[in-house]
Amino acid sequence: MEREEELLSLLNGLDSSFQTTFQELVKEICFLEGQLKELKQYPFIVVHPDNPAKQKTTPAAKQYKEFLQQYNNCIKTILRTLERNEVEEESPLALYLKAMRESMNHE
Repeated sequence: MEREEELLSLLNGLDSSFQTTFQELVKEICFLEGQLKELKQYPFIVVHPDNPAKQKTTPAAKQYKEFLQQYNNCIKTILRTLERNEVEEESPLALYLKAMRESMNHE
């Protein structure tokens, strides 16, 4: 539950409708973290006893890969949402380039 609270605290600055939506996503992230941790206990590759050149991925490796992809997608979704909601000042360089672009368009 501690991890879930930690992730939910990141969403405090968001609109309440976003918070409600992302609560389920945070629960999924916590579930996936648990599954990934569990799968790390199993071997991901089986080596043939007579020919070490023959190797085969295990079902745990395939499942780990799928869960990791889902986990990364969930994290990216939250990060994109947080980035969109942040209002940052433009850097001096960005302001300068913007002014240069505008002056070139007016010529």
